[in-house]
Amino acid sequence: MDLLHDVLDKQLVDRDGVKMGKVDGIVAELRQDRPPRVVAIEVGAIAMAGRLGHRPQRWITWFATKLGGDRHSRPHRVAWSAVHGIGIDVQLNAAVRDTAIFDWQDWLRERVVGKIPGA
Repeated sequence: MDLLHDVLDKQLVDRDGVKMGKVDGIVAELRQDRPPRVVAIEVGAIAMAGRLGHRPQRWITWFATKLGGDRHSRPHRVAWSAVHGIGIDVQLNAAVRDTAIFDWQDWLRERVVGKIPGA
């Protein structure tokens, strides 16, 4: 499997078919005298900004922390063991409601969109 080609930027889908975003990063454990081992995938703006460089990642992290607090200061990680299948989408053997991936959207809905008249 070509990990970058087959996983990165693919749609992430939970066990109930709910789209959770795109795979924005891959976390690997480096081991001495052995090949690296994939331990997690990352989802979210902070992981995506990290692909653009250290400076964009710092800016997005600062912005997310300012608005949402420390719990939004890191990319969302999903354990590689939760990956159930890789095809057109990356399918998980977990439910999105058991993760914090939609916390940012929920925060925006409550604090920004919900305050717009007629929203």
